[in-house]
Amino acid sequence: MTHDARSALLRAALDAAERGWHVFPLRPGTKRPALHGEQSCPSNGPCSTRHQKWEERATTDPDRIRATWSHGPFNVGIATGPSGLLVVDLDVPKDNGSSDAPDGAAIFGALCERAGHAVPDTYRTRTASGGTHLYFTAPTGVRLANTAGTVGELVDTRAWGGYVVAAGSVTPTGPYEALCGPEATPLPGWLQVILQPAPRAAQTPSMALPGQSTRYADVALAAETRNVAAAQPGARESTLFRAARALGRFVAWGDLPRHAVEQALQEAGEAAGLTVAECRSTLRSALNWSITRNQRRGKAA
Repeated sequence: MTHDARSALLRAALDAAERGWHVFPLRPGTKRPALHGEQSCPSNGPCSTRHQKWEERATTDPDRIRATWSHGPFNVGIATGPSGLLVVDLDVPKDNGSSDAPDGAAIFGALCERAGHAVPDTYRTRTASGGTHLYFTAPTGVRLANTAGTVGELVDTRAWGGYVVAAGSVTPTGPYEALCGPEATPLPGWLQVILQPAPRAAQTPSMALPGQSTRYADVALAAETRNVAAAQPGARESTLFRAARALGRFVAWGDLPRHAVEQALQEAGEAAGLTVAECRSTLRSALNWSITRNQRRGKAA
């Protein structure tokens, strides 16, 4: 690799660090970390007191970055969790046999449309495989994890415990390139609702006796309906989405009829100030998601 190429990779690492994103080296031409493991830890530098894993050793310190990249033409990894990022990975189908198969970008775009929002205009990169990474700032005080398929097929996310390859990195498949959006914008609330697991209902028994499950379902429906009706501006849609996702399990288990849940939450959402269309779109996607994932009692998602 030429000196110019190595300098470009160093610049890419420094550019990411200037944004406040914690970087670490990836093996030249690959997406694999170029850091020692615990068994080969030299017990010096960042590991002087104890072995630190890659996520802990990611840094924004320009001196450390220059020192690291002086040893080789490393690609650049961004540790999403420490960087305060949630990155949506829109992949392309692995099987190129059908040109009609939708890619992650199309699936995510359809999800945004159903949620009543445009695809967010945020910092994004094109991946070596032809996919797209959308960068969002993670909400304060919420520790989101990586997901695979939770949002949709070919739509994964990287947060705590994950990393992405930064723009400027190069693999045999191709380069990672910045596309548009100078800044990472905040994670949309409707997307956070999908990514943040809904708390389990405290009253729901793990092994309900005959007749008990229906009573618990009725209590849950009443409670969630009150929560939605009392939701404040800015939290109304996410509250409705979370309520529908929580109640969908009771629909899947046969404890509540779907039309009763939809009608109660529709009325509560409209009472809170949402439009008829906003309520219907949110309810449809949230209930479908929950019913699909809760076919077996006690396996609530």
